[in-house]
Amino acid sequence: MPKLKEDPANKATGKVKVSKQIQDKPIEVTLWDAANKLRGSVEPAEYKHVVLSLIFLKFASDKFEDHRTKLIAEGKEKYIEMPDFYNMSNVFFLEENSRWGFLIKKSKQNDIALLIDTALHTIEKNNKALKGALPDNYFSRLGLDITKLASLLDTINDIDTLRDPKQDVVGKVYEYFLSKFALAEGKGKGEFYTPKSIVNLIAEMIEPYKGIIYDPACGSGGMFVQSIKFIEAHHGNKKEVSIYGQEYTNTTYKLAKMNLAIRGISGNLGEKAADTFADDQHKDLKADFIMANPPFNQKDWRAENELKDDPRWRGYDVPPKSNANYGWILNMVSKLSENGIAGFILANGALSGGGEEYKIRRKLIENDLVEAIVVLPRNMFYTTDISVTLWILNKNKKARSVKSGDLERNYRDRKGEILFIDLRRWGTEYEKMYVELIQKDIEEITSTYHNWQQINWEMIYKNIPEFCYSAHFDELKHNDFSLVPSKYIEFIDRDSEIDFDIEMKRIQKDFKTLLEEEKRSQEQLINAFKTLGYEL
Repeated sequence: MPKLKEDPANKATGKVKVSKQIQDKPIEVTLWDAANKLRGSVEPAEYKHVVLSLIFLKFASDKFEDHRTKLIAEGKEKYIEMPDFYNMSNVFFLEENSRWGFLIKKSKQNDIALLIDTALHTIEKNNKALKGALPDNYFSRLGLDITKLASLLDTINDIDTLRDPKQDVVGKVYEYFLSKFALAEGKGKGEFYTPKSIVNLIAEMIEPYKGIIYDPACGSGGMFVQSIKFIEAHHGNKKEVSIYGQEYTNTTYKLAKMNLAIRGISGNLGEKAADTFADDQHKDLKADFIMANPPFNQKDWRAENELKDDPRWRGYDVPPKSNANYGWILNMVSKLSENGIAGFILANGALSGGGEEYKIRRKLIENDLVEAIVVLPRNMFYTTDISVTLWILNKNKKARSVKSGDLERNYRDRKGEILFIDLRRWGTEYEKMYVELIQKDIEEITSTYHNWQQINWEMIYKNIPEFCYSAHFDELKHNDFSLVPSKYIEFIDRDSEIDFDIEMKRIQKDFKTLLEEEKRSQEQLINAFKTLGYEL
C-alpha cells in the first residue's frame, strides 16, 4: 500500500532565464512571477482574475490564428473573416481589435486597459457561448499601473498556449494562484477548488460516461472538464453528455463559463451566479451523475424559518441551519435520477454528527443510498490541511449490466452494503506542503471499488486491514449508523511506523500560523484602543 513520500521529480532543478527558456518553466510559475509585478496596485484576490482574463485572450487568439492559417492552407482565404467558418470548429471568431497581436502593438499606450476591456466585450458580444463569461470594464476599473500591465502582457505573449492541447491551462493556473493567495486572503475567506487528483478519483469511481452531469457548487468548472476527459480517455462520445451547474460567486461563475467555452463544452450554469439553496437555477433537474465539492461546514446558510418546507428535504428532517453539509447532501439526493450516482466531498464531521444530521444520515442508510465512504489524506487542498471524505451515493445498487465506450460493468445487488476505504496514509508529497494521489493510487482505489461492485466480487475483492472493509446493514445499525471508517476497517497498532519528522513539521507550521494570527489580533486590539484615545 502506498505511503506518504516525496516525489523526487518535484524537487527544484534550478532557475532558468525566462527570456530564453520560458517554455522550460511551468506556465503557472511564469505567470505568478509576472503577476507579482502588479503588487501594490491590485489587491491580492484580484491578481488571478487579471491574469486569467489575459490568458483567455491569448488562448482564444492563438486558436483563432491557428484556424485562420488552416483555412488559408485549404484555399479558403475568402472566408477568413466569416465567423461561421470558426464557430463550426468551436473556435471563437475575433474581430481585429480583439486579437492578441493588436493588443500587443498597443500595450505601451495609456489606454491599454480600455482596449483590453473593449476586446473582452467584443468577443463576448460576438460569441453566444461566452454570454456572461467575461469581465465587464474590469481592467479600466482597477486602475492598473500601465508599465506593470505592459510587462505582464509581454510575459504572456511569450507563452505558447497551444503547446499541449490536453493541458487544462485555465484550471491549472487558477489552482496554482489559489494556493499562493490562500494565506493572503486568510483561510476563513479562501475559496475552495478541488485538486485535480480528487476530481480524477471521483470521475474514475462514478464513471460519468453518458447522461446529465450536475455540480451544485461548480467553482471554476473543474469537475466538468475532468468528466469530458474521462469520456475521451474511455473512447466515449462527449456529445452524449449534458452539463448543468451552479456557482454562487460572480467572478468564479464567469471563470467557469470561460473554462467550458475555451474547450468547446456546452454547459448550462444558470442565468446568473446564485445561491444554490436560496435561488436554485435547476429546480426540476434529474441528473445521472453528480460531482461536487461544496463549501465545508458552511454556517448560517439559511435563516431560522427559511427553507423549512423546501421540497428538497421531502422525506427527511430539515438540515440544521448551523451547518450546510446535510443541506448539500439532500440537495444532491433530490437531483438524482432513478439510476443516478453522486460523488462529492465533505468535511469528516458529517460522518458522525448528531441531532438532525444523525436522523438524516440514518434515513440515507435505511433508504440504501450510501454506497461508499472514502477518507482522503490530509493536506490535499491549498486552503485547508484537514482530511476530508468522498461520499458515493447510488440510487440503483441492484444487479444490472452497463456498457458504454470501452466500459462494461456487471453489477451485483449490493443492498444494505457500504464499502469503507481509508486513504489517510496514502499520497505523494509535492511542493513540500501538499499531498496528491498519483495515477497508480487512483487505479488501485477505483479497482478495489469496482471489484467490490461486480457479480464475482468474492473472488476479486477482499477486506484489507487499514485500507478497506465491506459493511452490512446490521453492522451499520450496531454502530448507530456512524459512517466513520475506523469503526469498520480493522486497524493494527502501528505507532512505531509514524513518521514523527513529518508530523512535527506539520505541527510546527500550524503553531507558527497560530502565533502570527495572535500577533495580528493583538496589533488590531492596540490600534482600536489608540483610535479611542487610549494607550495600552
